[in-house]
Amino acid sequence: MIKPIELVIFDCDGVLVDSERIAVRLQVALGAELGWPLSEDEVVGRFIGRSHAAIREQVADRLGARTAAIWSERFEERHREAVDAELAPVDGLVEALGAITLPMCVASSGSHDKMRHTLGRTGLYDRFAGRIYSAAEVSRGKPAPDLFLHAARGMGVEPAACAVVEDSGPGVRAARAAGMRAFGYAGGITPAERLAGPGTVVFHDMRVLPALIAGR
Repeated sequence: MIKPIELVIFDCDGVLVDSERIAVRLQVALGAELGWPLSEDEVVGRFIGRSHAAIREQVADRLGARTAAIWSERFEERHREAVDAELAPVDGLVEALGAITLPMCVASSGSHDKMRHTLGRTGLYDRFAGRIYSAAEVSRGKPAPDLFLHAARGMGVEPAACAVVEDSGPGVRAARAAGMRAFGYAGGITPAERLAGPGTVVFHDMRVLPALIAGR
């Protein structure tokens, strides 16, 4: 028998805040500057949904540790500037949060400092304060299930009673690996086919999320 959903776990970037478009733009520009030309689609496939450390490791494998350090430093500086100038909540997200009555938390590949900044700039931080989990707290980032299992433990809910809202391939794979139901948001930059899979509902508008969760 399928357990009723008791907890909704949200990814942050691309699910709560519309930051992935900013990140892709900056990563493409850095690749052009530092010697690794990447298309937007390549950035989405390689970087989106992965931790800062995992991205830095990929760059180091390609360009060396020194260039990876420069890349990382420039990205963090430019990302902070862009967030301050243009970041907004994902379209329809505020309405969705207002309609979901279940307990909610955040589990993101981003650091706590990054989430304090992005969620703070968009007025969302106080909604989740004390219920925010980072990949920095576990040994393996997405697509491993560690982060979502860590969040479920922290919230005192069994994995089978959790639903995860994600917008990346690594994210939905991590949710499935954790034994959780996945809701793949395809209204951002990741194509729907990269989110589809067993135990996963793919949707395009955040406003329909409360009804989808209630129906599962």
